[in-house]
Amino acid sequence: METEIILTRYAAGERDFPRINLQEAELIKVNLSSVDLTAANLRQARLGRTNFSYACLREADLSESILWGTDLTQADLSEAILREADLSGAILTQANLERANLLKAILEGANFSGAKLARALMIEVDLRPASDYRTNLSQADLSHADLSYANLSMAILYQAKLDGARLCRANLSVGRGENSLATDLTEVSLRGADLSYADFSGAILSKADLTGADLTGTILINADLKEAIMPDGKVYQSF
Repeated sequence: METEIILTRYAAGERDFPRINLQEAELIKVNLSSVDLTAANLRQARLGRTNFSYACLREADLSESILWGTDLTQADLSEAILREADLSGAILTQANLERANLLKAILEGANFSGAKLARALMIEVDLRPASDYRTNLSQADLSHADLSYANLSMAILYQAKLDGARLCRANLSVGRGENSLATDLTEVSLRGADLSYADFSGAILSKADLTGADLTGTILINADLKEAIMPDGKVYQSF
């Protein structure tokens, strides 16, 4: 009933539906651009390929929801709960996910280009490529985000900001198989980041800034560190 109500009222021009209960709702391939779903209950909802661009989903509960290919361009998801949500192939360019809970979320092939993910909880997230495209975090702000145990193999993090982030035991190694690609961390900022026991095997860290980063047990086998700034502030010199 709530699904029919929101679609009818949205079609009539209404946009504000804060705290609405849409648990287990099915809203697939519909247009809800600019809708206000602040603090809404969207647990286990099926929202694949729906247009939520410019929507307000601040503090919304999207736990275990399915958002395959969903358009969340410039959406406000700050402090939203996306625990174990499936955002494979979702578009989150310039979206605000500050302090969002993405624990164990599936983010394969998602586009986070320019997104704000400062202080987001991203433990054990899966950021590997989808069959069609790589997960894109280029120029995303992940300052102080917790990416412990995350799988970022082959992801694009070009010029991303990860200052103070936790990547303890995260996987950023080159992919395996015929279509393997190196994780791209070109010009990334990792100042003061916790990279302890993370795997950067074969990763591209050219011109990366690792000033003050914790490299305890970090695996850097065959990593490209050309012109990278190391934890002691010195530029990496290959021998």
